[in-house]
Amino acid sequence: MTFDDFDLVEDVLDGIDDEGFVHPTMIQSMLIPVALTGKDVLGQAKTGTGKTAAFGLPLLSLVDPGDGFAALVLAPTRELALQITAELQTLGKHSGLKVCAVYGGEPIEKQAKRLSQKPEIIVGTPGRVMDMERRGYLRFDRIQVAILDEVDRMLDIGFREDIRQILGVCPKDRQTIFVSATLTPEIEKLARKYMNDPEKLVASAGSLTVSVVEQHYLTVQPWDKKRLLVHLLTHEEPALTVVFCRLKRVVDDLEKLLQSKGIDAVAIHGDMRQSRRNSVMGKLRTGKLGVLIASDLASRGIDVEGISHVINYDLPEDPDLYIHRIGRTARAGRGGIAWSLVTPEQGKLLTEIETRINTHIPYMAYPDFEPGPEPDSVRQKRELDAMRDERSKQRTLERMGKVLPKDADESKFPGGVVPTKLPPKRLGGRISGRR
Repeated sequence: MTFDDFDLVEDVLDGIDDEGFVHPTMIQSMLIPVALTGKDVLGQAKTGTGKTAAFGLPLLSLVDPGDGFAALVLAPTRELALQITAELQTLGKHSGLKVCAVYGGEPIEKQAKRLSQKPEIIVGTPGRVMDMERRGYLRFDRIQVAILDEVDRMLDIGFREDIRQILGVCPKDRQTIFVSATLTPEIEKLARKYMNDPEKLVASAGSLTVSVVEQHYLTVQPWDKKRLLVHLLTHEEPALTVVFCRLKRVVDDLEKLLQSKGIDAVAIHGDMRQSRRNSVMGKLRTGKLGVLIASDLASRGIDVEGISHVINYDLPEDPDLYIHRIGRTARAGRGGIAWSLVTPEQGKLLTEIETRINTHIPYMAYPDFEPGPEPDSVRQKRELDAMRDERSKQRTLERMGKVLPKDADESKFPGGVVPTKLPPKRLGGRISGRR
């Protein structure tokens, strides 16, 4: 199958030819023909399989030039919104359609000026899109097509109310397209409330995770994680690595640490100024970075070729986040490596991730890494916890009327506990029966 087999307009096909694309990916071959009919679509496909073009190509064919504010594409992060905008502008450069990015971190005046030209397609983050609509720069009543990318993140607690308000104002007869790499039953049920009898398309054959990613986990004590990360980056020498952390302050701390060790590392997270985030992404795309340290939300939109390694410095609580993380490598079918640093108490969490992706993650031994000594603060806390547990145990035994003699024979008394009096409650009397 080629793109010529679809009922795309000629101008869009010219844009595809300019980019050298001939054959669609699985999700593109499934979603494009359905979307072109005007039907609502709920699409699921692995990360790096061309989901943006899957909804972007029919969108460029369905919208007419001069029909201002006809389409709205919502994304969870600024980087992803800019990435979608760039791809739509590239594929639709012969269509005469204007694509406008609306996101936080950039002066409102600049975006208001672009919106005054009545662009046909708006791509933005929910917060800034709502702000521009309230200010009168943007209208929702003309929306013909509404698209949500990364719908699993868009419909979580953080964005759910914004999405409800935006889609609630859009015309009821609009076409709605939701796409994501992961789709839980809860999110799917919620998504269908905003859609009209959608057709669900799943292009994730087999395991939900990227099958070409070589995955391993390394066991490490919490106080040794920084040392192990430095060891990996200096001994493995990966081409381009993305290190994922849960907290923004950990992202900043690791940036300072790695830079002090002579490692070319740069951080990116939601609290950074947009100009710096744009600078970081520019360096990343031009191959001028060695290590990118990112929070989960900021990582949405990192679609860069050449990422050879992903390191989960902090194992994510949500197994779906693991899928999104390792999908930053192995783009467009290429190989990639994912390492996860797992502390002893995270064994259950690792098992949950393996269950979600339906894959066993093998252990990777690193014999040349020498763990550091247990910090005094950790040892003192452990000893203090042990003392508290012992006191609690003693108080419990005293309340129960039991003591622990020093010469107690544990072979005769379970745990060495010798009862000193009868239990407060006993079974007494006869047990009634038929006879």
